[in-house]
This record gives sequence, C-alpha cells and structure tokens, in this order.
Amino acid sequence: MTALRIIFMGTAELSCASLQALAGNPQFQIAAVVTQPDRPQGRDLKPQPSPVKLLARRLNLPVLQPERVRDGKFIAEFHSLQPDLVVGVAYGQILPPAILDLPRHGCLNIHASLLPQYRGPAPIQWAIANADAETGVTLMRIDAGLDTGDIVAQRRTPIRPEDDSATLHDRLAQLGAELLVQTIPDYVAGKIQPKAQPAAGASYAPKIKKEDGRIDWNQPARTIWNRLRAFTPWPGAFTFWLGVPSSGGNAIRTEEPPKGGTPSAPRPMLLKIWKAEVVEEACRADPGFAEARASERRPGEILSADKTGIVVGCGQNALRILELQREGGRRMSAAEFLAGHVLKTGEKFGG
Repeated sequence: MTALRIIFMGTAELSCASLQALAGNPQFQIAAVVTQPDRPQGRDLKPQPSPVKLLARRLNLPVLQPERVRDGKFIAEFHSLQPDLVVGVAYGQILPPAILDLPRHGCLNIHASLLPQYRGPAPIQWAIANADAETGVTLMRIDAGLDTGDIVAQRRTPIRPEDDSATLHDRLAQLGAELLVQTIPDYVAGKIQPKAQPAAGASYAPKIKKEDGRIDWNQPARTIWNRLRAFTPWPGAFTFWLGVPSSGGNAIRTEEPPKGGTPSAPRPMLLKIWKAEVVEEACRADPGFAEARASERRPGEILSADKTGIVVGCGQNALRILELQREGGRRMSAAEFLAGHVLKTGEKFGG
C-alpha cells in the first residue's frame, strides 16, 4: 500500500503531537511541514522558530515558512509537492481556495473544541472559564470560513477540577493526534461521510488578552476559580495589594518624589494567583467567616491569612489562595508569602 502523501500545516505547541503521530506512522508520508515564519520573542526580541519547526527539524522533515499562504510563489511550490491530503492544526492563517482545492482528499483540521462550540483562537481557555463539564477535539474539513467546515469525527474528554489550560491543552493535543491517525484511513477510503455543523450551539472563543486575567472580586468565588484555571499559565489570574512587608520582606517600590518634595504613596503590588480553592458559605468553621458575616463582607476583603491560605471575600462565598507570586518574585505557597508580608484582616485586594 502506497503511503498517503500529506502536507502538514501547524505552528503552535498544540500541533506537535499530531505531527509526531503522523510522521511516525508508515501509512503516511510527510511531504513538507508548513509553519509560520520565525517571530521575535523574549527580552532581546530575537526571531525564534515555532514549536512545529523545531520538531520538524528533529524529524528531518522539509520546512516551508511563507509570510502569507496566498503568496503566488508559495502556492506554486505547494502545488509542486502534489499532496494527497493537507492536515492543519493551529497553523494561524486562513487557507485560500488555491490550496483548499488542490489535494484529492481535501484539507482536514483538528480544532480543540466540540464544534460548533468555541470557534476561534482560544477554545481551551473559554471552555474552562465558562465552567463546561466537558470539551474535546473536532476533526473537520477546512472550508473558507473560520472553523465552520463539515465535521469528520469528534472525541470528548471531561474537564477535571484539577485541570488548568496547560493540562487540558496537553490532553487535547494527544487526543487530536490519536483521532487523526485513527480516522484518516477510513476517511480517505470513503467510509466516513462528513456532516455539516449544526447551526444551534455555535459560539466564538476570542483571543485571550492580558486584562482577562485581572480578578474581579465582585464575581462569585467559583467564577473566579474557573477563570484562574482558564488563564493559567497565561496571562495568569492577578490582583493588586497595597500592603506592608514584614521585617524580613522586600519593600514595596514607591514612585520617586520630585526634587525637594515628599515621597508619593506606595505603588500597589501585583500578585499573580497560581492556585486557589473555593470556600463555600456553609463553611462557618473557617476562621475568616467567624469574623466577617456574609452580609458585612466586602468583595476583595482579606478574611484570614495563615499557613492554610489567604481567604478573600468574593461576590458569593470566598476564595482561599494557596499559591501566589509577587511581581518580580518567585511562585510560593501562601505560608511562604506570609513569612515575608503582613496581611491584615479587613485589608482589600483589587484595583
């Protein structure tokens, strides 16, 4: 049996498991890997290759990096490779008809949601943020729209309480790779009939912005907890605190006063919250609730701070912070943080 000739198109880390699975299967031949051009990253803004390019090099696969897939020179080179099938996973550009119409088996894409839910660039994060019980991956035919093509196959997975966007990302990447290898042979043999996406239930998952990580303490504790998990590791759930370090802690920076003037007020400290848990209203044994009744509590108010965590009032219930990180510092447990910073009951997070 002649191996199926595939052009793989991908850029993000999500793509790597699929490329690895296809390249390691004798049923498939990777004619080329198409990925985005090297982009400036890091403090020195040096161009860095994509995760897919790094993997393709390790696998000794040819790599193409067009700035635009609509470029005539690239399309001519693409045609010369004569692929039987194109497989895309988190590539980052919409394919033109000149590419979509070329392979005899068309173009397939793995998307990290159960389409038509969460079309767009951030399906993993928004599924967690919206407290969905499950998510999955969809193998679909690529069309001219944004994640609107006919569905070839889907696989589901629960969203677990311990999941954040990183752990769920890795599980979905592996699930998508397995789905590709299992489904492509039957698909090219005509044993699977793709189905149009239903109109009902369609939603869009917009790109994550840094501001999405800012905690609004007026929201219920469970909503904040879900968003914390969704936006870990990036941009991270964060808040601000205007506090006083203990004798062993580092001083909070202040703005330089004008010459001959008085020092300005301390600048609020940015705190990134890595891990937390919801404290339900019924948990009256919690020390924070002994001092602050629900009717008197203010969202963002510190209710207690000890080695078990930092309990903060929310619009409903409270959140116990277990791990956090100050700007410029390292990730640490609440107990470690409190060894260097004085948090007083009644103080507030926010801003």
